[in-house]
Amino acid sequence: MNKKDGKYNQILDAAMKVLSEGGFEKTPVSRIVKEAGVAQGTFYLYFSSKSEVVPAIAERIFNEQMAAIANRDEGSRSFKDTLSVMIDETFKITERYRNVIIFCYSGMAFYQSFDRWEQIYRPYYEWVHERFEAACTRGECHPAIDSMSQVKMMINTIENTAENHFFSHSQTSKQTVEELKDNVWIFLKNTF
Repeated sequence: MNKKDGKYNQILDAAMKVLSEGGFEKTPVSRIVKEAGVAQGTFYLYFSSKSEVVPAIAERIFNEQMAAIANRDEGSRSFKDTLSVMIDETFKITERYRNVIIFCYSGMAFYQSFDRWEQIYRPYYEWVHERFEAACTRGECHPAIDSMSQVKMMINTIENTAENHFFSHSQTSKQTVEELKDNVWIFLKNTF
């Protein structure tokens, strides 16, 4: 089946809603298809099991984030500009989908789908790496370690900071989102 068609997206929309509300174990496929307005057999045309929905949800959120970053980065003149866009869009998507992202992490861990997680992230790593390498060629940076490792650390730092802020129920930090984003930017720009 074509993943771009309407029924696939209806199922993902419904799954994002009901799974984040009820949790993975307590939500049967019948609840997802009812919310989606499709027959249960239609679900199985796209997914062989409920556990396959989790990486599909993660991939959809990630693709939205990547598209927003790439769109805003168009015309950036330096890697610092790219980095600023990455930080801003990562914080936005993490705030918008915080409950679903938490669910995805737990679902991916439960089903040991970390290889799938790496597959989802590979295009992002490669996209940022390409820009980082070009910046180094222009003399904007001088990586002290393997550049792909450095790119992964940058992405992980940005995401970890956003997730720590938005996933924390106590939000003990008195810093605003803008202050956190500024701190991440200052920290990362000093690493290359």
